[in-house]
Amino acid sequence: MTGDINLPPLPPTPAPKPAQLPAAGELLKLLEPQAGLIGAGKTVNAEVIALKQGSEAFQLLLKLTLEGGRQTLVQASSAQPLPLGSNVAVSQTPAGNLAITLQQAMSANVAALTRLDTTQMPVGTLLQAKVLTTQMLPQGTAQPAIYRSLVSVLNNALAGATLTLESPQPLRVGSLLSAVVQNAQTLSFVPLSGMKDQLAVAQQLATQQSRQGSLDAVFTALQNLPRGDSTSADLRAAAERLLAALPDLAQVSNPKVLAQVIQNSGAFLEAKLLAGQNPQIPPLDMKGALLRLVADLLPSLPTSTNLNAILAANTLAQVLPNFVRSPLNTLGQVGARQIPAGFPLPERLMAKLEGEGDLENLLRLAAGAISRLQSHQLSSLEQTGTTADGRLQTTWQLEIPLRTLQDIVPLQVKFQREEPAPDKEQPERRDKKDPKQMLWRVELAFDMEPLGPLQVQAQLTQGKLSSQLWASRPFTASLIESHLGSLRERLVSSGLNVGDLDCHLGTPPRGPKTGLEQRWVDETA
Repeated sequence: MTGDINLPPLPPTPAPKPAQLPAAGELLKLLEPQAGLIGAGKTVNAEVIALKQGSEAFQLLLKLTLEGGRQTLVQASSAQPLPLGSNVAVSQTPAGNLAITLQQAMSANVAALTRLDTTQMPVGTLLQAKVLTTQMLPQGTAQPAIYRSLVSVLNNALAGATLTLESPQPLRVGSLLSAVVQNAQTLSFVPLSGMKDQLAVAQQLATQQSRQGSLDAVFTALQNLPRGDSTSADLRAAAERLLAALPDLAQVSNPKVLAQVIQNSGAFLEAKLLAGQNPQIPPLDMKGALLRLVADLLPSLPTSTNLNAILAANTLAQVLPNFVRSPLNTLGQVGARQIPAGFPLPERLMAKLEGEGDLENLLRLAAGAISRLQSHQLSSLEQTGTTADGRLQTTWQLEIPLRTLQDIVPLQVKFQREEPAPDKEQPERRDKKDPKQMLWRVELAFDMEPLGPLQVQAQLTQGKLSSQLWASRPFTASLIESHLGSLRERLVSSGLNVGDLDCHLGTPPRGPKTGLEQRWVDETA
């Protein structure tokens, strides 16, 4: 669905009237009648804590505060929706149902937000919500249909709030909608076909992170693969292909080789499949090769192997073609927005289970490595979107295992491209992207002996490069500091305008802001 949706203006405050029931009778009907719940002639406070639209009426879950402060939950149906969090005074009729006055019902409708605070939700903010109700408003015969909906906000500063929206098309109850704030009373739909639902991505990312294991563990296990009848020829061939595909430091120093290694890191496997490419044809795709390794492992396992127990720590139910071609089909039920995963992903070692053989352990490590690569892919999707000031940010996050002598060192890489906000006065220039006007960020993280953990952040815009390095060991920080002058000279000789080059002891600071909301250096300041 595309187009704009509006928040209707606040209705005028009704003139005070004596408390009375509308002509239609009771507003709330108990789904399970409870005689004597509220004393005759008395009213109690009730809060709406759940709302669901049925075929003929709205179902409410109310929390009633009775005399003495005792609270109870009751289910009721209503001819009109009451926003989540609404507080109303209710009384009980002789028939055992609940009733509220018409004036109170009108006041309850005002409890849903009908205007956004643009200091909390600036123009350009992505808002995601779940549709609770949809009703067609009475209109003249010659007027277009207008639908009013209540939606529950799932992200940003308004998470948990209820909005009243009006749109020219009905919003499907229970569906998720994504919209960009245009002003205090207008939202613009973002078609889900044009973007991944970030809430669903965050939910799946949290699940994948609990399954993932570090990449170097599976490659170390492949180097120590047992020889003999327990290892099939196909499995040994798959292990050799994987190990041979690992680049070394000298190879990734070549820009062309590095570009190919990134292309085959597993981050783009699904795009290759959609384009009809075979990921098993050299050069090997890392994720595709790990999936093939799992397929070759399964026939080699002893017949008594309990696969469910082996994969319990990973919960990787299916890793074969359907799962590869549709990696986001396993998205679970969407909840509140998760905190972004951050960069780099922490090291996660998987202990060998008691009674587990070498092949069973290798299967579990391979499944964990696949989940780790998928964690990077989902992190990329989560950090891709529109910033608060209208810039389009695209993120590619991946991990490359490198050979250094006999060791395997995983190199984590994150690229971010930030495009300028579209020119409102000349919207036709939207598609004319000037590469020089884009802001590029690169982050690296690796742990290599004897240097220890290192992180690098670099930023390039309009030909100007700035970089910050962090080393966890004092010796490494001092060593890098002594070579910064040489690094600057080499960068300048490459034609770059070099700004700050600094090295720090420790790790980069991480605040509460997400990658979509922060900039390392404001070049326009």
